[in-house]
Amino acid sequence: MLARLLIVSNRLPVSVEEGKKGWELKPSVGGLATGLSSFHAAGENLWIGWPGTSHESLRNHKRHIQQILEDHRFIPVWLSAEEVHAFYYGFSNRTLWPLFHYFPQHAVFEKRFWEGYCNVNEKFAETVSSVATESDILWVHDYHLLLLPALLRKEFPKAKIGFFLHIPFPSYEVFRMLPWREEILQGMLGADLVGFHTYSYVSHFLDCVHALLGHEHVLGEIALGERRVRVDAFPMGIDWKRFSDAAHDPAVAREAARIRRSEDLRVLLSIDRMDYTKGIVERLLAFDEFLSRNPRFKERVILLMLLVPSRTRVEEYRELKKRVDELIGQINGKHGTVAWTPIRYLYRTLPFPNLLSLYQAADVLLVTSLRDGMNLVAKEYVTTKADGRGMLVLSEFAGAALELPEAIQVNPHDITGLAEAIRQALTMPEREKIRRMRAMRERLRRHDVYHWASSFLRVLQEVSEVKVAPLKPKDRHELKTAFHVASARILFLDYDGTLVPLVSDPQEAMPDEALITLLRDLALLPRTEVVVVSGRSREVLDAWLGDLPLGMVAEHGGWIKEKGGPWISWGVNIDPAWKRRIRPILEEFVERLPGSFVEEKTFTLAWHYRRAHPQVAKTLARELKNVLVELTAHTELQVLEGHKVIEVKAGPFSKGQAIRKWLAKRRWEFILACGDDRTDEDMFRALPKDAWTIKVGRGHTQARFFLTHPRELREVLASLLLP
Repeated sequence: MLARLLIVSNRLPVSVEEGKKGWELKPSVGGLATGLSSFHAAGENLWIGWPGTSHESLRNHKRHIQQILEDHRFIPVWLSAEEVHAFYYGFSNRTLWPLFHYFPQHAVFEKRFWEGYCNVNEKFAETVSSVATESDILWVHDYHLLLLPALLRKEFPKAKIGFFLHIPFPSYEVFRMLPWREEILQGMLGADLVGFHTYSYVSHFLDCVHALLGHEHVLGEIALGERRVRVDAFPMGIDWKRFSDAAHDPAVAREAARIRRSEDLRVLLSIDRMDYTKGIVERLLAFDEFLSRNPRFKERVILLMLLVPSRTRVEEYRELKKRVDELIGQINGKHGTVAWTPIRYLYRTLPFPNLLSLYQAADVLLVTSLRDGMNLVAKEYVTTKADGRGMLVLSEFAGAALELPEAIQVNPHDITGLAEAIRQALTMPEREKIRRMRAMRERLRRHDVYHWASSFLRVLQEVSEVKVAPLKPKDRHELKTAFHVASARILFLDYDGTLVPLVSDPQEAMPDEALITLLRDLALLPRTEVVVVSGRSREVLDAWLGDLPLGMVAEHGGWIKEKGGPWISWGVNIDPAWKRRIRPILEEFVERLPGSFVEEKTFTLAWHYRRAHPQVAKTLARELKNVLVELTAHTELQVLEGHKVIEVKAGPFSKGQAIRKWLAKRRWEFILACGDDRTDEDMFRALPKDAWTIKVGRGHTQARFFLTHPRELREVLASLLLP
């Protein structure tokens, strides 16, 4: 039996509206509805969401409407007017929307809105639970339902749960302003796969998870006990065929010609919701400056603005409309003539064919968002220009900017620069326009909305199938058996946190007699090599383990020593002056964090903070890492983060590269690798898939198994000495 897909969004792809003939279902033409309609139509898939009408307004028609919706496999979540006010108009659009779009001055942090948001998310969870099973795939959408993945995880621990955010995810400095920030992150982490439009949003989310919840990630994967959460970017496309085919519709072409009126008239177009994130005021100011600086375009160009009413109950939106109306009047009064009005302004929604005619008529589309998750209008415009005759001016703060580099990209806050971009778009040679537009169209054709949806669901299936498991008794027995039957055996063992527990003072982590005896006995077994792979300096490893018949790796691969041989460096030739630049930064953080200290090795400078106050240390460690990553970008220096230590390493070497020296010596029939932090992940990745790999401690890992404490690993190693 094939798994069902249950799509969960704030709104259903249809709205329940009262018409002349009674209650009707009106379809939505939004990107989400378009992209997922084919998935919903297949099999027994369901779509769960609010139908756009409060249950009070339906009076005694509710049961009848519910049946009609369910006949189309739509499952309604009925909300009262009070719930809609707190959940939708309150927390969703007066708290999350402004904050996530970098307008914290508009954000309202009211407890009653938060409580309403929690209640409605729980209501969604109850509705989903009433129709879902453990074998279903649950795909939750957008900022209205950030708590829902975790609520569903409690109800369906083994279900495949995906979440996609259709707006930006802000940087840590902005997100941390939210009073309920931890609850929001924990809610999203209930999913197996968390998707965003761009990698910058992915990075911001991972930063916030690390700083606020303490969960590290490796290559975008976070380990939560035995469950992994993958975080990735999936840029949303449009229904390419629908918009491309419209370019050949004669009715659309006739309406486009009527809009232009004259072949000499150049049409600038902008289409937005009336929202302060869209840069509407900045666009008007730039058009005013463009006309002032380029008088030859007067009476030869118009700006056609379509603004769709939005959130008219919210004060900020009413103030914005007032400001826009005033600016349009001022610009038309300043530049207009009896025969020419510079700005034509439509404040309403338009049917799909009329929208296509606007795209066809426009010589230039202006997308000047101050912040935009993606912006599908830009993609729709490019797709309708089958002949390539048009140009896109696109804000660099829109998610679409990463996919459309051939557009004229602008900083919408730079009014003069935006005015110049308008001039450039109008005067660009036709051949250059066609070259750019065709390149963008072809990219959008390959990455349409169906590609977006199928890519997300494919990755969700893959990540749900990968689990890290504890090393159970039967696994220990199999490991021991494999060890004893192998004719060539090698053990790669990290030291701190793996063979010995982490301690506040690294100098107190000396090996005890039991560990010395264990390592010696293992290394003396026939057909067996033991290699300690550590971030420690070679001097420390020699002092602690130098008398044992071991191979050793120091400084994360910077130094290598085979059994009985000398230490050999990686051969890195980097100017040691880098330490003089980096050390003062580390020393400054030592001053700021009592209990932290700097350790210097041949190729490495390390800032340790195990003895410091944990909450203060977490904040400062994140700040230091960001500083170091920025300073070392485009250099041969690497920033490593381990357990309560941040290191700067000179050179391209790693633990993974170091152990390849032993892997190349012979064909090993048994390989065991054990480690506890990020630096050991390089070692795990370097090994064949059938190697025995164990992470000591919880957290994300490429290893196949985990143990919770070095004590357990010592027990496993000791068992190898027994027959």
